[in-house]
Amino acid sequence: MAHVEHFEIPTDDIKRAQAFYKEVLGFDYEPWGDDMGVIRQPEGKGINGDLHERGATPHPTVVFTVDNIEETVAAAVANGGSQLGEIQALTETSRWVYIKDSEGNIVGLYDDTE
Repeated sequence: MAHVEHFEIPTDDIKRAQAFYKEVLGFDYEPWGDDMGVIRQPEGKGINGDLHERGATPHPTVVFTVDNIEETVAAAVANGGSQLGEIQALTETSRWVYIKDSEGNIVGLYDDTE
């Protein structure tokens, strides 16, 4: 079964967003280059997310870990959703893709064969 992996928040100014989430919610920030990074919940509670430059998904998204991306995409399409773009490799064993649900919301899928 699926579970929430992380959330993604698009930004127009990564440094401004980093400061906002630190000051308002107490999140720590770890950069992953100039255009994205992870924000971590205070005291290790809850789920973590990332900040990234605004792109194809202009609004926050939720990413779900699934057992098999292809099977999950097929189930989404069979139930009124659609696949957005191709399945992308993240590491040698992990992949991700965006889908639209039956209501037009964009969510992410992630799997790891490790």
